[in-house]
Amino acid sequence: MSNLGHPVQIKFIRLLACSIARQRSTKTQPIKPPGKNWPKAFAERHPELQARKFKSIDWKRHENNVYGKIVEWFDIIGQVLQNLAVLPENVYNMDDTGVMLSMLSSVKVLVGKDDRRNYRGGGVKRTIVTAVECVSADGRALLPLIIWPASTYRSNWTTHETLGWHYAHSKNGYNDSKINLEWLTRVFDSQTRARANGKPRVLICDGFGSHETLEILEFCLTNNITLCRLPSHTSHKLQPCDVGPFAPLKTAYRDQVERLNRGGIDIVGKEHFTYLYSPARDTALTKRNIRAG
Repeated sequence: MSNLGHPVQIKFIRLLACSIARQRSTKTQPIKPPGKNWPKAFAERHPELQARKFKSIDWKRHENNVYGKIVEWFDIIGQVLQNLAVLPENVYNMDDTGVMLSMLSSVKVLVGKDDRRNYRGGGVKRTIVTAVECVSADGRALLPLIIWPASTYRSNWTTHETLGWHYAHSKNGYNDSKINLEWLTRVFDSQTRARANGKPRVLICDGFGSHETLEILEFCLTNNITLCRLPSHTSHKLQPCDVGPFAPLKTAYRDQVERLNRGGIDIVGKEHFTYLYSPARDTALTKRNIRAG
C-alpha cells in the first residue's frame, strides 16, 4: 500500500492483525489477539520496513504540496499501468456522488422589462441520495449502486424498472465499510470478472478511505484487483468522474426534475428518484463524457 501512495498507519496494522486472529481462531484453538506492542515487534521482524511520523500541516501549506502529490501519483499509477497485462478496458474509476432529490436549476427566462424578479418558486426537498458509479478507461459505465438515506428500505422507492441496479441504505445515506464491500463483490466484481478473463483489474477510487477493511483488501488481493486510491484532497483535480461525467449527470438530472415540475409535481420524493436518474444516466454517461475525464 505504501508503494501505491498510501502507507498504512501503525494502529491500522494492529487492527488488521486482530481481524486475522479472529478469523483464524476457533473454540478448540483460540488465538490470543495481538497486544499493544505487536506492531513494534512486527517491524523488528521485517527490517525492510521503518516507522516514520507524518506531520499534520495547515491546509494552506498543504495546498502548496498538492503539485508534489499529483506528480507522485502519476509516477505510481504509471508503474501500475506499465504492466502489459493491464488493458484499458480493465482499468476502472469508482466514485460516489450525492444527488439532491428536487433542486431546480437556474434558468434564463424572457420577461417584461419592468419585471425585476430574479428567482422562481419551487419545492425543495434537500434529501440527498448517493449514487455509486464506476466507469472504465475505454468509456463504459457499470450499473450503479444507489444508497438510500434511511434506516429501512421501502419497495415503492424502486417501482421504476432498473434492471441490474443494486440498492443499499444507511442512516445518513453515505458509504460505509459494509456497503463498500457489497459494492466491490456484488457490483464491481460481478460486472467486470468475465470481461477481464483472468487479467488484472485496476480500480482507481477515493471512495473507500477509512472504510478500507481487511475484507476489502483480501478480496482485491485474491481476485487480482489492484486498488489505487487517489491522494487526499486532490480529487477536484484527479478524480476522472468529477472532471468528466458527473457535471453533465447532475445537469441531466435537474432537467428531469424540471420536466416533472412542469407536469405539476412540486416535491420530488424517493419514489421518483429512479424514474428521473435512469434517463439522466443515459444522457450523461456516454462514452465521450466518460473518456473526457
